[in-house]
Amino acid sequence: MQATSEEIEVLYELQQADLDVKRMSKELDELPQRATILALRKKRAAIEAKREQVSKLAKEASKKLSRINDEDASLEKKENGIQAAIEAAGDDYRNVEARTKELNGIFKRRGDLVESRKEAEGELSKIKALEEQIATALAEVNAAESAATESFKAEGTALMQSISQTSAARQALMARLSPEVGAFFTKTSKLFETVSMATLTGGSCSVCRTKIEPGRLIDLRQEAPLAICPNCKRMLVIAQD
Repeated sequence: MQATSEEIEVLYELQQADLDVKRMSKELDELPQRATILALRKKRAAIEAKREQVSKLAKEASKKLSRINDEDASLEKKENGIQAAIEAAGDDYRNVEARTKELNGIFKRRGDLVESRKEAEGELSKIKALEEQIATALAEVNAAESAATESFKAEGTALMQSISQTSAARQALMARLSPEVGAFFTKTSKLFETVSMATLTGGSCSVCRTKIEPGRLIDLRQEAPLAICPNCKRMLVIAQD
């Protein structure tokens, strides 16, 4: 394929631009903050699941303490009523004796409730402390994720800007090629992740190192300055004698 020496230079610049874009795109995909953010989100999910479990325990402990307090309040009210009845019974010994027995039973039950209340309050206190620890851990994870995200944005934005600038420069380079040469490069470059251009050096492709048969070599020289390597299919630049 025919091409000017300027177009050959542009082709090499285009190849370098493509390599730069691929390199920067890979760097963007492999920024370490991505893995950090994913790990922190996984950790946060685990902490939130734990928080939900502890929250249920806290509700159960609060209900238990509330039931104890409600029963104690009810017994206190009953105790006051019985005490008033005893005082009103005067010399009615049997009535006083019966009421006293009932009152003793209430005293015993309220004594038991005191111990139950201490246990419930202790249990609830431990759960509240655990909730505070979970809240602190969650805040730390959120802060770490926020920092990693900002860092990712900073590095990622710089890379994306460089990719955008290189892509714009590539478009300008493509405009300097004839439609035929531009289409030839575009078609060839899509086939390769790395180098899409080679040069004919000593009868061999400079990239795949394949020795080209003499007969085929004559045909390629007739296509100079641009041809296709018969082995690796890269664009082959052939120096014109």
